[in-house]
Amino acid sequence: MSDIAHPTFDVRYDENNQEFSIIGSMRPRQVEEMHACTRLLKTSIALVKGTFYINVKRLLRLNNLAFHTLATDLIKACEERPELRISIITSSVVGWSTRKFHALQNANPRIVVEEYDSDFYPGQTFLEEGSFIPILRTQTKMTWRHERDILPRHGMRKGLAIADICCGIGDFAVLVHKEFDPSRLVALDHSRSSLDYARKVAGDFGIQGIEYVYGDASDMLLEDDQFDLVTCRHSLQIFDRPELILRELYRICKPGGRVYVTNEKNSHCLGEPRAESIQWTYTEVAKLFAHFGMDVELGPKSRRYLLDAGFDEVRMESFMVTNVDGDPQDFADIIQSWENVYAGQMSVQRGDDEAFNARLRQGFQDHIFAATHPKGYAGWPIWVASGRKPQ
Repeated sequence: MSDIAHPTFDVRYDENNQEFSIIGSMRPRQVEEMHACTRLLKTSIALVKGTFYINVKRLLRLNNLAFHTLATDLIKACEERPELRISIITSSVVGWSTRKFHALQNANPRIVVEEYDSDFYPGQTFLEEGSFIPILRTQTKMTWRHERDILPRHGMRKGLAIADICCGIGDFAVLVHKEFDPSRLVALDHSRSSLDYARKVAGDFGIQGIEYVYGDASDMLLEDDQFDLVTCRHSLQIFDRPELILRELYRICKPGGRVYVTNEKNSHCLGEPRAESIQWTYTEVAKLFAHFGMDVELGPKSRRYLLDAGFDEVRMESFMVTNVDGDPQDFADIIQSWENVYAGQMSVQRGDDEAFNARLRQGFQDHIFAATHPKGYAGWPIWVASGRKPQ
């Protein structure tokens, strides 16, 4: 990999992926300021066979001088080498970039622009379904009873700089703000509707000072080494490339700081009575998620993922959310929302037949029966893991 540095932007070439990345703010006042960049660009193109990738997902600003300098070199390269294809990778997080670079497609059809996160996050469309969002607050209410005691064992204390990545509807960030009074709290998500809801939740509770950020957890615009504690809850399991998120969590965490994640093993959801029906349904739910590229069995795998990402001092524990933690109806409401989404949208979209779907739904209803029965017991297990970024 070849790198050059500039006070406001970095340019890198990864030979293995044939990818040229531009990061930061590229706003030269004279074309001479682009010489090092264009020299590396031309050298990189000369090494490429097939497709040359230009990654501008973290290019925050680009003035016209820089754009025209880059555009001239790319178009010229396509004219001189008929076999060359150029793919420019943009992100919806940087709103202008797709529109800006799209003009190059008209200049040469072998230049294409791909907004890589247009099909981002396989589970997001299901979770953004309107009726599901409010139930997330009930889920957090039930998990918070455990996590407020667990978090200090994983590095949480008052006065830290904290980032909550994949913050969803922001209720966890609000609880952390109230309980642990952080010096800084950034809450990032890739769903604008969830962030809108998060701002409303914070407003309802009179909370100020949470920085809500629209962003891509696998390629964040946040700078390196900023946060004492980075949290990411129930998200690695619904992202088809969890290692990319962990790489970014590691990057923004300060050396010596910790990254805290929670995930599930859905097939271990349980209940009595009617245990067999409940077990069958949650085993099938795990397979259903796998069909859409998600792994809701990830919980016990968290330690391996953290170690592979470079963390040390990995700590793990698990807890069980149950119908006896609080109001059994809260637990039942969560299960009902799962049935609506999993046996509704997801099962239907996979093409399951009516008999399968009916059996899937029966397991959820039996779980609700176990939760609300005076002598019943229903559980939802969650795995907590955290790792330290080495000094």
